[in-house]
Amino acid sequence: MLKAYKSVGETLLETELGEKGSWVNLINPTREEVQEVARQIGLPLDFLEYPLDEEESSRIEAEEGCVLIIIRVPVIRGDIYDTLPLGIIITENIIVTVCLENIAVLDEFYSSRIKGFYTFKKTRFLLQILYKTALQYLRYLRQIDKRSEEIQQRLHRSTRNVELIKLLSLEKSLVYFTTSLRANEIVMEKLLKSHLAIEPETHEVDARLIKMYEEDEELLEDVITENKQAIEMSDIYAQILSSTMDAFASVISNNLNMIMKFLTSVTIVLMIPTMLASFYGMNVDLPFQHAKGAFTGIFILSVILSLCVVLIFRKRNMF
Repeated sequence: MLKAYKSVGETLLETELGEKGSWVNLINPTREEVQEVARQIGLPLDFLEYPLDEEESSRIEAEEGCVLIIIRVPVIRGDIYDTLPLGIIITENIIVTVCLENIAVLDEFYSSRIKGFYTFKKTRFLLQILYKTALQYLRYLRQIDKRSEEIQQRLHRSTRNVELIKLLSLEKSLVYFTTSLRANEIVMEKLLKSHLAIEPETHEVDARLIKMYEEDEELLEDVITENKQAIEMSDIYAQILSSTMDAFASVISNNLNMIMKFLTSVTIVLMIPTMLASFYGMNVDLPFQHAKGAFTGIFILSVILSLCVVLIFRKRNMF
């Protein structure tokens, strides 16, 4: 999908591709759409293709008068939390975003719910995307923590592996988050130090492509702070989840042992009347077999002996 937007006052309107001060958004674009954007805006084709690789890592590149910033953004796929690359390309007149999916980070920009968002303020737009990305990580991390607590409550009574597998999935999500957040942090630190573009020949800082004013630097510092908080939360949750899984693996094993102990005790209790009935079912002479009320006596004896065994087991916490 290919769409172009431009801020008119406080309203975000669709516009023609390539118009000055506009935002071009590509979501899982076709090959033809990528080539059209590259041709009309004058972008390197590679800059549009890099973010379409799901394994692409966060980084900054500069080429032909434009800058590519790739960050990893959080997404939810069913019950799995994952990350995707989001490419942000900044030229002298236009900002372009490229992603494989329609992500929640950009949804608020479509609906103009972001205060101070204008498509022609490219640096501010970039920093707002980074800020919303960090907040989205924090939001998903709280969801992971809440879901983890719910699974742990079920694990107290469970002897199955289903809950442990769910916890393993959450632990994997935290690994993805931590890795992506640390890579994003490197990009943000470079932005703060270099104000962005890297000259291909000298590899030195050149701030001409993107102007960062004092208020922009303050916003970037806020972004870095939120991102660091997300990294710390992700690390803490990962450590807690890892130790929790080890503990609950032992709990499940212990629960199973308790069930086996209970079933063994029941088997022993039931064995007593079965044994007496087996003796008196033999085709040989047995004591009291011709006595009146022999069946009732044997039945009462079986119940008494079984109750005695139950009391002994309860005293030893085997029931």
